[in-house]
Amino acid sequence: MDFSYSEEQQMLQSSVSKFIQQDYDFDRRCKLIESDTGFSEDNWKLFAELGWLMVPFSAEDGGLGGSAVDLMLVMEEFGRGLVVEPFLVSAVLSGGLIASGANEAQKRELISLLMEGQLQLAFAFAEPQSRFNLSDITTKAIRNGDSYVVNGHKAVVLNGSAADKLLVAVRTSGGQHDCEGITLLLIDANSEGVHRQGYATVDGHRAAEVKFNNVMVPVANRVGEEGAALPVIEQTIDRATLALCAEAVGAMEKIYKKTVEYTKTREQFGVAIGKFQALQHRMVDMFTEYEQARSILLMAALQLDVNNGVAPKAISAAKSRIGKAARLVGQEAIQLHGGIGVTEELDVSHYFKRLTTIQYLFGSTDYHTRRFAGH
Repeated sequence: MDFSYSEEQQMLQSSVSKFIQQDYDFDRRCKLIESDTGFSEDNWKLFAELGWLMVPFSAEDGGLGGSAVDLMLVMEEFGRGLVVEPFLVSAVLSGGLIASGANEAQKRELISLLMEGQLQLAFAFAEPQSRFNLSDITTKAIRNGDSYVVNGHKAVVLNGSAADKLLVAVRTSGGQHDCEGITLLLIDANSEGVHRQGYATVDGHRAAEVKFNNVMVPVANRVGEEGAALPVIEQTIDRATLALCAEAVGAMEKIYKKTVEYTKTREQFGVAIGKFQALQHRMVDMFTEYEQARSILLMAALQLDVNNGVAPKAISAAKSRIGKAARLVGQEAIQLHGGIGVTEELDVSHYFKRLTTIQYLFGSTDYHTRRFAGH
């Protein structure tokens, strides 16, 4: 089997890599995460100009093709650079929901704005009690003529404070854990009754708690059929999980290489600590975990592409394996750096925090291990 990338894929990877190397160093990233928005709006516009916001979308929707391998290449580079712009949340996750579930009129309007860099989206699906169960939803939408009245609380809404519009998973019928009766609504983030409390997460990204108090939403803002949104949500989150795994693999490569370089310069007892055999073994373990993670990532991406975006077992296999690798590589990097490894001034600590967070986004390592076993 030929695993080489096409010329177009190599050009895409090269363009993102050059941006990271030339315009996204660690000091600039630190300034971005301390800003009011938590990311650069100029960078977001640049992503649009370079066509990166078109990568997740198919040619039918005006995108560049939307293959999982293309997406993997972009997210690996973003992982190497610890990019904080909400590409994953706004373009891949929220944009994917629109591409999969919206009608043609909604897609024409929203996807074009998204690809032009003029729209920020967030997907509000998790609730304080839901853990990783996508069907555990208590936020209710009651039909009232030509509108829905929405009440409820969504937790840890990534990009929730910067989003112009929120895609909200609500319950229009059934019980709290029923798979049927889940509906997707597009709600203007500044609508009356929408209360957002934004905050910075431990890995430098931004999220928000969002509460809905008798929010009126036109029926025309429904995305897809009433009560039938769960399959679309599951498939889209699987695709976002692949993108997240690719980001983790990129971050792991960077942090293990930085650790190897550090051990060549840090001296103990008059010699570089990289010469100690016990530490060499640990760095070999880091390298092995990274290579295995990258292999299973490529397998999952290819499975998504050949199965029309439906490969839950492959996705769970990748998330489980990459989660374990991220834990080992991240913790070993901190151990081998010593006390300096946990300081804010060193980028290794930021890679560690991001890798730790990734282990729990869209389902923990244990969750995906059980999900894999259940298929």
